[in-house]
Amino acid sequence: MTSTLFLVMDMLNDLVHPDGAGGKSYVPQMAARDVVGRTRAAIDKARAAGALIGYVRVGFAPDYKDCPASSPVFSKARENGLFKLGSWGTEVLEALAPEPEDFDFVKHRVSPFYGTALEPALRARGITRLILSGVSTNGVVHAGAREAHDRDYACIVLEDCCAGATAEEHDNALRSMARFVSIKASTDVDFAG
Repeated sequence: MTSTLFLVMDMLNDLVHPDGAGGKSYVPQMAARDVVGRTRAAIDKARAAGALIGYVRVGFAPDYKDCPASSPVFSKARENGLFKLGSWGTEVLEALAPEPEDFDFVKHRVSPFYGTALEPALRARGITRLILSGVSTNGVVHAGAREAHDRDYACIVLEDCCAGATAEEHDNALRSMARFVSIKASTDVDFAG
């Protein structure tokens, strides 16, 4: 039984598809660094090593009753019809699509832990190590890394499988996280470990 879960976070059409609302923000940075290709390769490598895979998706009920109106991050979601569960926008990018056995964690805030089934699933499966990737580096990845640290999980962030809206956002987030987690390239990680 594996003790590792690889989390692919917020790789949603609304954020990372060229036709999605966030396409102008994240797609250029992702394309420049081949984040989708590297993430696909990391998922395949993790599966081959027997690691569990989990997807984290931000999403809200169709009436947005669980969307925080006061949030500078999410307040525009309702206005613009973003992150509506059951829509194309909250589906994982097709190139990274989950398999039936993968975990699917839906969140309503930035953190992958807050109000989700992530921690109960980790405890039930005896997971002690998390490998994190996704968009944005300074959002869900940073929040997940800090919380994983504080919840006593060993944590690795795959630098080449993350992106911010700018290279500066990405780099600043990595520098900030380096005190709490290990930052590595996906090619340097043993997913079976």
